[in-house]
Amino acid sequence: MFDGYDSCSEESTSSSSSEDSEDEVVPSIPVSLPIIKNNGQVYTYPDGKAGMGQSLKKNTTHWDTECVEWWEYEMPSTPKPNASAVCRGKPPTKKAKVLQKQPLMAKLAAYAQYQASQQNQAKSKAVVPIETFDWGQYICSNNTVGAPVSCFKHAPMGLCWGDIKEGVRIEVLNSDTNLSTKVYWIAEIIKLAGFKALLRYEGFDNDNSKDFWCNLCIPEVHPVGWCASSGKPLVPPKSIQHKYSNWKAFLIKRLTGAKTLPSDFNTKVHENMQFPFKKLMRVEVVDKNYLCRTRVALVEQVIGGRLRLVYEESQDGSDDFWCHMFSPLIHNIGWSRSIGHRFKRSDVTKKIEGKTDAPAQFFQKVKEVDQSGDWFRDGMKLEAIDPLNLSAICVATVRKVLADGYLMIGIDGSEAVDGSDWFCYHGSSPSIFPVGFCEINSIELTPPRGYTKLPFKWFDYLKETGSVAAPVKLFNKDVPNHGFRQGMKLEAVDLMEPRLVCVATVTRIVHRLLRIHFDGWEDEYDQWVDCESPDLYPVGWCQLTGYQLQPPASQSNRELPQSVPKQKKKAQQYKGQKKTEVDEFTFSQGTSDQESNGSGSYYIKQEP
Repeated sequence: MFDGYDSCSEESTSSSSSEDSEDEVVPSIPVSLPIIKNNGQVYTYPDGKAGMGQSLKKNTTHWDTECVEWWEYEMPSTPKPNASAVCRGKPPTKKAKVLQKQPLMAKLAAYAQYQASQQNQAKSKAVVPIETFDWGQYICSNNTVGAPVSCFKHAPMGLCWGDIKEGVRIEVLNSDTNLSTKVYWIAEIIKLAGFKALLRYEGFDNDNSKDFWCNLCIPEVHPVGWCASSGKPLVPPKSIQHKYSNWKAFLIKRLTGAKTLPSDFNTKVHENMQFPFKKLMRVEVVDKNYLCRTRVALVEQVIGGRLRLVYEESQDGSDDFWCHMFSPLIHNIGWSRSIGHRFKRSDVTKKIEGKTDAPAQFFQKVKEVDQSGDWFRDGMKLEAIDPLNLSAICVATVRKVLADGYLMIGIDGSEAVDGSDWFCYHGSSPSIFPVGFCEINSIELTPPRGYTKLPFKWFDYLKETGSVAAPVKLFNKDVPNHGFRQGMKLEAVDLMEPRLVCVATVTRIVHRLLRIHFDGWEDEYDQWVDCESPDLYPVGWCQLTGYQLQPPASQSNRELPQSVPKQKKKAQQYKGQKKTEVDEFTFSQGTSDQESNGSGSYYIKQEP
């Protein structure tokens, strides 16, 4: 019955890593980071007695064998406190407040109001306290690790992160100073968690009292040597400024042979933050109220590659849907007709200037398949992730075979008579599995609603229904070397309410399938997601792109009175019972030929 299906242990990998694909184009950031070199010269640093009256002095040094200008700032022996400099140099004590209880438009309005208030406050030099989730403190207090950026090929820098790791040196703003101007110092990466790094200024050695977390992709992070070439002051932190009498000699000794960021790192970050989709582009996207069909929608917003799509018939723009630009839920105009998929025609009388169809090359391509030979047939049984309850893998049936390898799938025992709740997966999707997959991998299989012969046995069920199992050879068995490990932290879309990106943890790995747990929520809200899903992001992605991150749920969020409409971010648990109404949903389907692994409100950015 299992048709020779071979199981492998969890967290298994294969040699067919997507990173080795011949078609993959990797940006030109070297795998080996640049090595800091010098020519052996000895340099002197001011002894700190010249006083603040001295201007910048200019000398030369040799980094990476090239002679570049080195600017040094002479420090006073008794620096006077400068409150304004301290405020600008140190991160705020409170950050952007999470607005997860407010609806989308309210969040946008709140953000606009915040921006206006910031401008007014800036004129009066007042500081507005802001709150947000602190990833650094969360990582350290729980002694956890963040999934590496290289696990997320669809994310910015995912294909060109290189071997950035602990021990790499960078130049960053020096917040431990009383100077009224921006100054920089060299720091070492102590720990990495996605885009975020725990940094320690050079000279502190084993003293972690001034360690701080920083997103490596912000504009104020540079490779060693940037200050010299840009004419920026390189000043040691005030806490240790008298620790060494010759700082330049100290730096040369400490940095020679160390690794730093590529010289074009900031350029690559900027390039990776450019996205092809633009506002008012037309696409076909799944109808969130009827799984079986698609509708035309317009791109309203693009944030970090995520699209806010407004259905074309929406009068006030509130009927929207969020997904990533690489999502298998969106397609070019004409896709539904080309494969025989159901499609709801738009009845739009109002013309909008600037509308244009998104080019077909913007969308992810699926693996080409040969349907003329041994292929899926109507009525074949399989196991599939339920798009209405992504924590469950259910008994399912192929209801209709479409063109180009697409299938309409129904969940046994809970289908509408008219097939309005069938959903579309490609035959190579990692979200459908052969009969017996759950049993082999010790995953609970959700039986058909109303099925009484428990425990469920596939052999008996096939015999009772007169059905056949889909051949195992038709399913996607490729397991890329994705790099995820159990316990890793990340930022993940709540696929039952796809406008939300939440703090999450990888709790289980089965081949290429990841079990994603939303921190602070019960296990019943977990979701099965493919390792290459575009709905998974590294720690710090929300901060980098300006997207609102939902923190772990508090106890008060989880235990609201039943009489009050719940503000919970999750949809109701669905264990095979027929849904009568669908508010928000999405598929966990991924494309099989991707070359890589992988709301409504904003993160309020802080100006340096």
